[in-house]
Amino acid sequence: MANFTLKFPIRGINKSRLPDEQPEATSPDINNVRPFDIADDRIRGGQRSGLAKRYSEVVSQYDSGSAVVAMCEVSITEI
Repeated sequence: MANFTLKFPIRGINKSRLPDEQPEATSPDINNVRPFDIADDRIRGGQRSGLAKRYSEVVSQYDSGSAVVAMCEVSITEI
């Protein structure tokens, strides 16, 4: 098995070339990522923040700074 270095696509998305002809530090398919970490002010991949609030309800009454780790939808059917 060959060794190779996989670099994070800090130069963003580029759909103008074939995948094997991608310019360095670009990707043909990425979604909701940013190249710079705003907390540490350094280059590393991170999740893009939302553009607007999805819901106006408060998630937690105890700590408004808590992050929601997971959400799921449950359907109940009565028999």
